[in-house]
Amino acid sequence: MDPVRAGCSETVLSAAAGMQPSRIVYVSCNVATFARDAKILAGLGYTVKEVTPVDMFPQTMHVETVALMSRVRD
Repeated sequence: MDPVRAGCSETVLSAAAGMQPSRIVYVSCNVATFARDAKILAGLGYTVKEVTPVDMFPQTMHVETVALMSRVRD
C-alpha cells in the first residue's frame, strides 16, 4: 500500500488485514504516520520484518520508507 501523507484510516488497515495477506509492503512518505499505522497493523496480527529508507528526492529532506510486514502465524 502507498497511502497519502496522512497515512491510512483504521478502516482501510482493518480491511487490508481482514484479507489476511501473508505480507504487506507499506510505502510511506511520512515516518510518523507509518509508525502509527504499523502499530495498528501490529494489533491486527502483523509484524515489521524490514524497513528501508529510499531517497527519491536527492538534495531535499524527503525520504520514502519502504517496509515489509508479515502476518504472525498462530
